[in-house]
Amino acid sequence: MTYRVCFVCTGNICRSPMAESVFRARVEEAGLAGLVEVDSAGTGGWHEGDGADARTVSVLAAAGYEGDHAARQFRAAWFARLDLVIALDAGHLKALRSLAPTEEDSGKVRLLRSYDPAAGADLDVPDPYYGGMDGFEECLEMVETASAGLLAAVQAEAEGRAA
Repeated sequence: MTYRVCFVCTGNICRSPMAESVFRARVEEAGLAGLVEVDSAGTGGWHEGDGADARTVSVLAAAGYEGDHAARQFRAAWFARLDLVIALDAGHLKALRSLAPTEEDSGKVRLLRSYDPAAGADLDVPDPYYGGMDGFEECLEMVETASAGLLAAVQAEAEGRAA
């Protein structure tokens, strides 16, 4: 049974497609591609159908990540098929939990940086959209660091289901 993870930011053109691309690579490296499905969405639909921000694409490509992306808006109905919904900041966490149809669905929502033991109290991945390339590079670093802990958690869940 496939374990499904969805990363969510505001417009689904910067942080969440970056997290999707990085985490998909980690899943493939771990040999879990058949057990774990990874995608992303935004809390809003402003950019639906658009590709990822060019700066996101550039930073990902420079780091060796692949990814074809079309933005979309997260829908409450998706909770039924998802196992884990990863918010990129506290605003997304709040929006997603309020959108969740049940308490169980609300419990599926977690902050990405909560999987980084060195993150401290600030668990937000800052929105790089209105800044320069350094913000996108910082975002990638945070995503990569947190992805290790997230992979360990997801791997345990996915392999537990497959057993």
